[in-house]
Amino acid sequence: MRPQFQTHLVNGTTGDPVLYIDFQFRRRALLFDLGEIGTLPARRVLRITDAFVSHTHMDHFIGFDSLLRLMVGRSKHLRLYGPPGFLDRVMHRLLGYTWNLVQNFQVELVIHAAELRADGLLHRARFRSARQFEREGLEPLEAPGGVLRNEDEFRVRAVPLDHNGIVSLGFALEEKAHLNVWKDRLDALGLPTGPWLTELKQRVRRGDPDAAALTIRWRDGDGDHRRVETLGRLRREVLREVPGQTIAFVVDAAFDAANRRAIIDLARYADQFHVEAPFLNEATARAAATGHLTAGQAGWLAREAGARRVIPFHFSARHSGQESLIEEQVQAAFAGTGS
Repeated sequence: MRPQFQTHLVNGTTGDPVLYIDFQFRRRALLFDLGEIGTLPARRVLRITDAFVSHTHMDHFIGFDSLLRLMVGRSKHLRLYGPPGFLDRVMHRLLGYTWNLVQNFQVELVIHAAELRADGLLHRARFRSARQFEREGLEPLEAPGGVLRNEDEFRVRAVPLDHNGIVSLGFALEEKAHLNVWKDRLDALGLPTGPWLTELKQRVRRGDPDAAALTIRWRDGDGDHRRVETLGRLRREVLREVPGQTIAFVVDAAFDAANRRAIIDLARYADQFHVEAPFLNEATARAAATGHLTAGQAGWLAREAGARRVIPFHFSARHSGQESLIEEQVQAAFAGTGS
């Protein structure tokens, strides 16, 4: 099964954290973190619909201005997610500019922002260019299990991690199961392909009961046809479920017990685990003092989570020229051959 998502670390292993997640079959993209995005072509920036920000240190949020500049004056909807205090920071970024000319635009940019708080709720606000980005409060939403976004094809969930006394969110994009159609079984049942298969997949993903009925209508050379089947029979006979991929992302997190538990759960069996590794193993004291991970700790977390692949990034400038050594230490710990 060809993956639906492709990932790209926009600034490599040493620049600002930005993971660009591209939809392969739609003109859409997501971001994990929002550092500098100047190297992204405008056409790729304009595909972004959602940005998930771990925290608002400058190297994780400075790209918001570039995103805003490209989207103002276009008919766009942008969703932003972040940790406690995020709404105020989005508001103040917007208030830093003068918007007396936005009435000249014929279309509207709408930004929906949300912050995940300790009460388990997503507290939300809306900012519209037509109102000079005045903050409009919205009702909070429940976020069971830290789920920030839940769509038919995927969900994104977050866990709060400690980073020297502030919350840094870790993220996981979890693709829901692929539902493939057995064409030969359709033929055996005397059923055609058609729009009804889309409805079938949607209802299966939604969790409708097996006893529920689905009406199939089609037209051929013999005229109009109508047939009613149970959802359960169609699911068993016609569909093949293939697990989707999981992409985990963790940056700026201390190696304490609570963080370790949360990270391992977040990245459990991830196909790709993008994890910070700022420091060599020899700099453990520095990593602990700054609330970061060492290379070995990053690899150990990936191994404990059962991740299929670990992708380290966010290397510290103090180890400039030693990037290959950081990579070696991560992979050794991941393989269980290093510390």
